[in-house]
Amino acid sequence: MSPRQITLKALKRVVINGASLSDVLPPLLAPLAPRDRAFAQALAFATLRWHHRLEALTGRLLSKPMRDKDRDVGLVIEMGLCELLYLRTPDYAAIQQTAGLAKSLGKPWATGVVNAVLRRVQREGESLLADLDREPALRLSLPDWLLGALRKAWPEDWQALGEALNAQAPMTLRVDLSRITREAYRVRLAEAGHDAEPHPVAASALVLAAPVDVNQLPGFDAGLVSVQDAAAQLAAPLLDCRPGMRVLDACAAPGGKTLHLLESVAGDLDLTALDVDAERLRRVEENLARAGRRARLVAGDGEHTAQWHEGGAYDRILLDAPCSATGVIRRHPDIKLLRKGEDIPRLAARQAALLEALWPLLAPGGMLLYATCSLLPRENADQVRVFLQAHGDAEESPLPEDFGRSTSPGRQILAGEQGMDGFYYARLIKQT
Repeated sequence: MSPRQITLKALKRVVINGASLSDVLPPLLAPLAPRDRAFAQALAFATLRWHHRLEALTGRLLSKPMRDKDRDVGLVIEMGLCELLYLRTPDYAAIQQTAGLAKSLGKPWATGVVNAVLRRVQREGESLLADLDREPALRLSLPDWLLGALRKAWPEDWQALGEALNAQAPMTLRVDLSRITREAYRVRLAEAGHDAEPHPVAASALVLAAPVDVNQLPGFDAGLVSVQDAAAQLAAPLLDCRPGMRVLDACAAPGGKTLHLLESVAGDLDLTALDVDAERLRRVEENLARAGRRARLVAGDGEHTAQWHEGGAYDRILLDAPCSATGVIRRHPDIKLLRKGEDIPRLAARQAALLEALWPLLAPGGMLLYATCSLLPRENADQVRVFLQAHGDAEESPLPEDFGRSTSPGRQILAGEQGMDGFYYARLIKQT
């Protein structure tokens, strides 16, 4: 299969069947040569990133709506428009290759339709987009429910935030500071031909000038370095684990924060990594094995502690709660399609239940760090505020002011701020 055919196959599974791009794309890309793999991945990500805008543009250029059975043709048009408008493919090549892709669908009429739409955009693209972009949701390529939620939550920032969600995120590394300094590892990267800059907030983070295959990173296979956004790298230092502490990572998969907690004290933790999904827990195991770190892995639901908790309190609990993931859309553009407004109340209820269930497991004087990669107050500050009002033994612990903005309680990082993903943190102490 060609790179474009691979991309189309992945997009059909995401847009039509509701699958996650991170699940479907890697196995499809595996047989391709590196250059073709990079192109197919870039095209898939960009088409999903701009899907709402491209779909609307397609609809305005067709004489009649596309039938459900021909949604694949609509996706082919979106791919071609994406190449014309957002990628560096020369116009003639984008039109020719996309028409060829349409021909492979076995629908004789599709090639002419695809060719006509792309050529019109080639001629009139500027005016067509100007008309389309009078609607903010289409200009920012966001679903209406999410744009509305962002405007309500961040009335001064929603436009910049929408633009940030469409930007390509940098590749950020986390250096294992228990084994090598950040500057020493930066030197090793330079020797391998890769430029990187220290992140201004996350002490373990290096931001690469250009993304690379992880196999090109010195010491990656030995766990010397991992790939993790700088915002996520704040969790371990905020939790402030000390050697020998009993720690629970309550929603551990895929294991990046689990490993960072161990790195923060050179592995000297009695750490339990819990996750409701036994299959995803294997990712935690793989991450730990790569770095030669150990933890107790438990498949179980944090809401139902009696099913897995064997007694004893924890000195520290990390609750990286399941959420809308609206803060990481720039890395996972399929979230725009997969997440719906009606999901938010369900997720908020789940977060509240996890807080209620895990709080009794925290030792007096212990600390719970509540984290999400959401931009929505209902999952973040509102959630923690309600919890604090209901629990007299819970007290907010102030967070450093060098990242994000105060939401009282907690601090919120908006996507793109200081080069980071959107994240929320609140730190709670149990009174003795």
